[in-house]
Amino acid sequence: MRLKDKVAIITGGGRDIGREVSRVLAREGAKVVINFANDEASAAETLDSITSAGGEAIVCRADVTTAEGVATLVAAARDAYGAEVHILVNLAGGMVERRPLADIDEAFFDTVMTLNLKSAYLMTRAVAPLMTEGAAIINFSSQAGRDGGGPGAAIYATSKGALMTFTRSMAKELGPRGVRVNSLCPGMIATSFHDTFTKPEVRTAVAAGTPLRRQGRPEEVAETVLFLASDAAAFVTGANLDINGGLYFS
Repeated sequence: MRLKDKVAIITGGGRDIGREVSRVLAREGAKVVINFANDEASAAETLDSITSAGGEAIVCRADVTTAEGVATLVAAARDAYGAEVHILVNLAGGMVERRPLADIDEAFFDTVMTLNLKSAYLMTRAVAPLMTEGAAIINFSSQAGRDGGGPGAAIYATSKGALMTFTRSMAKELGPRGVRVNSLCPGMIATSFHDTFTKPEVRTAVAAGTPLRRQGRPEEVAETVLFLASDAAAFVTGANLDINGGLYFS
């Protein structure tokens, strides 16, 4: 129970990697606030899997790309578990769709940047004042932020690269208060994201070119989040940690 009685907010915590992060943190004793924007059924399934195993969690629908939505989520956490937050996982995000430069209008640019970068900024701004020494923020960047992403992913990759820089900046700003800020940069993980945006033959080729010869699993990413959230990572901050089976070395 490495996180006993810690309060954890997980944006996008209802499915795929978010579901596994919610489960793992709850397994280790955290009181988990599972945020979702649209997929209520998946969030409910995640909640049920936690409570049926003896864990403690709530769900909250909120759009974390807006200040109003963030305020709703933080208020739900405070109403359920008190005024302190010990762990924030900024996982909400997405590509929306693949577009070449010629098809990227300002509205699309703003949508993707808001989804991946502004949401993390808004959540960090709202939650950081509630954090005490030993707290941890884990952002979700991407291998795309390292290598520029695949075809049509320019703005997604740009937003994820910016999130890595934001992680370093917040590590410097919040470090004197004892709050650690890190990010993960997953590669090819077997999730619905790649079901939607990556062709099966591309996934097969990427897995074959990975030193470990496979895609990653959401639960493997979740265990890395647990490490960064726990006291085992007490001297780790400002890191953008690659988790890609050796496909890309930063």
